[in-house]
Amino acid sequence: EVQLVESGGGLVQPGGSLRLSCAASGFTFSVYRMSWVRQAPGKGLEWVSGINPGGSTTYADSVKGRFTISRDNAKNTLYLKMNNLKPEDTAVYYCGRPYYDSDYSTLRYRGQGTQVTVSS
Repeated sequence: EVQLVESGGGLVQPGGSLRLSCAASGFTFSVYRMSWVRQAPGKGLEWVSGINPGGSTTYADSVKGRFTISRDNAKNTLYLKMNNLKPEDTAVYYCGRPYYDSDYSTLRYRGQGTQVTVSS
């Protein structure tokens, strides 16, 4: 059974930083592309970032230069380091595994999410 468990969310002031983690199990993590998506209150899912098995990364324009996605294949863990956070980054953040033949935003599996709130 595929399981994805996010952690690391919380309340942070504008300009602050957080690092999200996603523990993966039930599949061979190292061979799959992975993504982060988010959902702000009252809005739809927004793709944030993706990483392939070799470590190549891609980002939404809204987070480029502020967020960094990474993975530790030995620990079966995906990360999202978020710097210079803005109130508009407030959302529930989910890690996910895309379908094999889809883009990064079309997820076959998704975790339960972790809340990130950016507020003074």
